This record gives sequence, structure tokens and C-alpha cells, in this order.
Amino acid sequence: MQINYQIVYLKKLFPLRISRGVRDGQSNLFVSVTDGTHTGWGETSPGESEGAATAEEAQVQLERFCSTELNMNSPFTVHRLARQSKVAPCALAALDMALWDLKAKKAGFPLYQLLGFPKPKVPTSITIGIMSPEEARERLPLILEKQEIRTLKVKLGSTEGIEADKAMYQEVMQYHKKYPISIRVDANGGWNVEDAQHMMSWLAQRDCTYVEQPLKEGNEKDLPYLFKNRPLPIFIDESCRFAEDIPKWAEYVDGVNLKLMKCGGITGALQIISTAKAFGLKTMIGCMGETSISIAAGASVSGMLDHIDLDSHLNLNPDPCEGAPLVNEIITPSENAGHGGRFRQSFLSLT
Repeated sequence: MQINYQIVYLKKLFPLRISRGVRDGQSNLFVSVTDGTHTGWGETSPGESEGAATAEEAQVQLERFCSTELNMNSPFTVHRLARQSKVAPCALAALDMALWDLKAKKAGFPLYQLLGFPKPKVPTSITIGIMSPEEARERLPLILEKQEIRTLKVKLGSTEGIEADKAMYQEVMQYHKKYPISIRVDANGGWNVEDAQHMMSWLAQRDCTYVEQPLKEGNEKDLPYLFKNRPLPIFIDESCRFAEDIPKWAEYVDGVNLKLMKCGGITGALQIISTAKAFGLKTMIGCMGETSISIAAGASVSGMLDHIDLDSHLNLNPDPCEGAPLVNEIITPSENAGHGGRFRQSFLSLT
């Protein structure tokens, strides 16, 4: 099989600010695997916390790993060997989803059907980053009116403290009075345990449905205290990277958020889904700074999940890829063979 690599800079429509910083663009690595007849596509959205800080670093890791003799027909085997070789999860994600895309194309099935999943019926949330009330007042109409979105994920955990978080959320509530929107909050580990307890009680009185990653990764010892008498469901994100993390915290959370870049792609996602369900936990899927290629791969496993947050491609200016359309608020998998994600012809003509 032939493996090719391409790095593309992606510009965001709106900069995204979370508790750990702000980003208005990034370079992603795209991986294609070809058997001579079919080509599978995958994508890396790099991140230091995911093992490769840059697209170039991810490519070096994959080139080194793929230089050894591998059975590329088995994504499960490749995933296991890559993890043993310490390949960054975000780099592995690109290779893994490309192999699954290729496998489904060779079989002639949409990937979601090959995996045995139904089509998703849960609307995706649209993420709004940490911002001032004035910025929120300007941004929200563009999201709620132009895209007709009714589910918001609000990033909190401001470095300015919980009063800044409250001020921003109050602005969101102004639109909640005009639109029938569902609201959930992601603190990205920006609160200590006292602030998290206070904010969860405050948010529970203001129509928040759940809170994601209230505590910083590494502070999981405080989860039992926060979980007891919790006023809102708790989902963990950064605290759950792989399926083997779930048993450690299953007693103290209500659900887990999987991301292809954290768990190493489709194979890791399948492992997380089955483990979470075995422990009776709710499941959701999120994303990082990904195009329609990775979002399409994520949509292929989203049909049995409780919450969906696959929106990063909607905040690209432009998205050079396609295959993950928003249809009636749902990121809808392709009916073509594979996961459906691919580069736009208009983009390929420029490269």
C-alpha cells in the first residue's frame, strides 16, 4: 500500500478561546492510504496534549511507524502496534480513519453501515468559545439565526474567574428567552473544585443540561467530592483519553466525551463506546480543529451516542474538504462507500 502526506493550513472563521488559550488557525496533516484501486483518507489535528504539537511532528511519527512491515488490512492490529510504539494518538487517528475509510470503500459500504451503527438522530451542538458579553452579543445571532442551530456548547473556565463566566453565560440566556435552545457547558478544566461546585449549582438554575470537564486533568481525585449531590450530570473529556481510563472514574461521572484525536481514531472510539456502555455511562463525541474529513469519520460512529459535538468544520474559512453536511442540525454520514470525507475539487485544483 502507498501512504501519502499533505499539510494544509486551516483558518478559523471565528477564533476559539478556551481556558487554555485562543486559536485562530492551525496546520493539519492529511494522510491517504491507497491500494491501487481505492484511497482512504484521514486527518490529524495536532496538539501537544495529544502527543504531537505540530503536523510536521505527527508526520515524522507516522513515517517512522509505517516504515516497518505492517498488515494495513487490519485497523485493530495497526492501532494496537501504534500504541505500543508510542505513536501520538492524534497522528494515529489520521492513519486509523484512513484505513477504515479504505476498508469500507473496498467492501462497498458506507462506514457507518460497515461498523453496524445507525444513522445519527441527535443534533450537533455548536461551540462558542470564551468571550466577553459584548462579543457574545455579536456572535450569537450569526450562529442561531444564520445556521438555525438550537444546541449550544458554551466554553467557560475563563482566566478572569467565575464572575466572567457568569457574565458571558447570562448573555447566552438572553437568547435562550428568544430561541428554544439547549445549552451545555464545557469548562475545559478551568475550575477548581470549589468553583466547580458553585458554578454547577448556579448553572443548574439556568437551564444548563450538563457540565463537561469541570476539573483540570490530573485533579480527578476531587471527582468523588464533586459527584456527590451533583446538581448537573458530569461528563469528562481530557480525563478520558482511552477506553482503559473509564474504569478509573466510572463511579464518579455520568458520561464520557470521546474524540478521535485523543483515542487514536475510529478503533479507539469503538473501544470507548463499548466500555462506556458496559459501565452504564452516557456517551458523546467531540472534535478539535478538524475538517469535514475527520468530522465525517466521527459521524460514522455517532449513531448510538447520546450527545454530539461535531462542529469544527463549520468554523473554517474555508473548509477545504466536504462530506459531513449539516442536515436539520444533524451531522449526517455519507451514503457513499467509506466515511465520505474528501477534499473539494475546487481545493485540489489550487494545490
